[in-house]
Amino acid sequence: MRNFVHTSHPSRVIFGTGTVGQVRDEVERLGCSRVLLLAGPAVAKAAARVRDVLGDLIVAEFDGAAMHTPVEVTERALDVLREHAADCLVAVGGGSTTGLAKALALRTELPQVILPTTYAGSEVTPVLGETQGGRKITQSSPAILPETVVYDVEFTRDLPVGMSVTSGVNALAHAVEALYSPQANPVIDGMALDAVGRIARALPVLVAQPSDTGARADLLHAAWLAGTCLASVGMGLHHKLCHTLGGTFGLPHAETHTVILPHAMAYNAPAAPDVMNRIAEALDVADAPSGVFDLIASVGGPTSLGRLGMAQADLPEAARLAVATPYPNPRELTYQGIESLLQDAWRGLRPASPAVHVPPALGATADLERLTEQVVASFADAPDPRVGQLLGDLVRHLHHFVTSNDVTESEWQHAVDFLTRTGQICTSTRQEFVLLSDTLGVSSIVDLLTNSRTPETTPSAVLGPFYTDGPPETAQGADISRGVAGTPLWADIRVTDTEDHPLPDAVVDVWQADKDGFYDVQLPEHEGPVLRGRLRTDDEGRLRFWTILPAEYPIPDDGPVGQMLQAVNRHPYRAPHLHFMISAPGHRRLITQLFVKGGPYLDSDTVFGVKEGLVIDFAPGTGPTPDGRAVDGEWRSLQFTFRIARIADAPAS
Repeated sequence: MRNFVHTSHPSRVIFGTGTVGQVRDEVERLGCSRVLLLAGPAVAKAAARVRDVLGDLIVAEFDGAAMHTPVEVTERALDVLREHAADCLVAVGGGSTTGLAKALALRTELPQVILPTTYAGSEVTPVLGETQGGRKITQSSPAILPETVVYDVEFTRDLPVGMSVTSGVNALAHAVEALYSPQANPVIDGMALDAVGRIARALPVLVAQPSDTGARADLLHAAWLAGTCLASVGMGLHHKLCHTLGGTFGLPHAETHTVILPHAMAYNAPAAPDVMNRIAEALDVADAPSGVFDLIASVGGPTSLGRLGMAQADLPEAARLAVATPYPNPRELTYQGIESLLQDAWRGLRPASPAVHVPPALGATADLERLTEQVVASFADAPDPRVGQLLGDLVRHLHHFVTSNDVTESEWQHAVDFLTRTGQICTSTRQEFVLLSDTLGVSSIVDLLTNSRTPETTPSAVLGPFYTDGPPETAQGADISRGVAGTPLWADIRVTDTEDHPLPDAVVDVWQADKDGFYDVQLPEHEGPVLRGRLRTDDEGRLRFWTILPAEYPIPDDGPVGQMLQAVNRHPYRAPHLHFMISAPGHRRLITQLFVKGGPYLDSDTVFGVKEGLVIDFAPGTGPTPDGRAVDGEWRSLQFTFRIARIADAPAS
């Protein structure tokens, strides 16, 4: 028999589609007539709908809600509230706006009507976290709980996929922690497991089809359930860590919850095996912590604190703060344990499944660790310390991958065979290893790391496997297509430094695929290079040339990389683009691409190479062309300025 205590928090919930139409009735039901509307620019469409419904009941608005509910922001909103003698708070938005409404209600005891636009779940909890002086303080009070929550599925349809994912995992965290809370009970268990299952099923559907109303409704339903669970029980390690990382180190709220959740689960798993088994069953996976990590990774959610901007040097202080104040948690908190958890989360490591470890009695764990350290130590005398560091870190990650996934001999042999075949197919005109790097996102990661050091320049992009050194010298105004069929494209390009000074005599290599998606090196019938050239800017830093409109195309998928894509049901297509490589004396070389605005596969480019700043309008035109060339029918025009950094301004990569 299980003893428990269950507390229900009274809150009126209106759920459905088009329920925003009931907001005025709810305000008047509460006996109110002077509304302070809280809504930011990000939810302008939803806020406009609420304004239409409330009409003359709105006496003031405040749009300055901030993440982690800073006290100084609350004070500014409080001034607006008092100035206009508001008697009701109506909040439209996510956790930040809801948090502000709660903070105001706590200080004034005014009723709240909340219309969530994310899956935060905080709208149904009597909990408020406020930040002051670099610390986030959490408190609970009946005065914090909103009186009415109006869930309108339509209000979440415009929520970007990335925010939908992190917000959904934030709700998942509420459900998970509720299951191993000391106050857990059968009612909470049922709601929490329902929420876990709904989120696990809905997130992949939403990522594949962001406008799917059923998936959006399931996530909103799950957010309500998970938030209700959180309102009835205490919070544990996960929320404590996230409040510390957000309030003290300024990390984004939902993204931090997303990264930390699988690691907090892994830490608590030994002390709550029954709970983890129930979560795993709801997720339909073998192991709950690694299953949550895999779910997050599969839908493109963040998995690394380092990628969120957390400094590795701050992890010890974060661990110290997290264990400074005792609080209920299934497993005892230790400084070493929490720091190790944070280090894994900082690196983005997949939590190891307990099922894959050899029992310690066999001595295997110690042997594995000893072997790894022996291999790493073998690089200690490398003449170039950087080489030793890179190889050592590679070995640690590779050994961790093998052990945490319990890789079998046959699986590893398959991997070796795959890499062997990848090398064997490489030729002077086909770089299968470059394709592998591109399709795994490694090329784009390296590119992002390099470009982030010079953010004032034009974004870079991956080189790709079809660049050839020494393209044909091409005069200004010439046609690099050399008669290849396609929609004519006139390119008018400028090259400047980061202060917009033109760079004369810059060398610009250009290359692209034809209208069928093939590069010249893939078509032996072409005699010599086509759709590629080397041009030089004039005294004004300009170059002009003709080519054809680029088309989408599949990367070569008849080799090992194509087999990998097929095995995971990924398409091989690249969004239509032109390649550029720009060099100028005294300046950092830029390798980049320009993508056709409105073209296919911009949101699913198979090498993850599309960046917003590189999506350009290839404007249609008819009639006279800029250089007087006679064109029968439509032609396109591309105008763009590339900005490159001086070597003195560019940090070493």
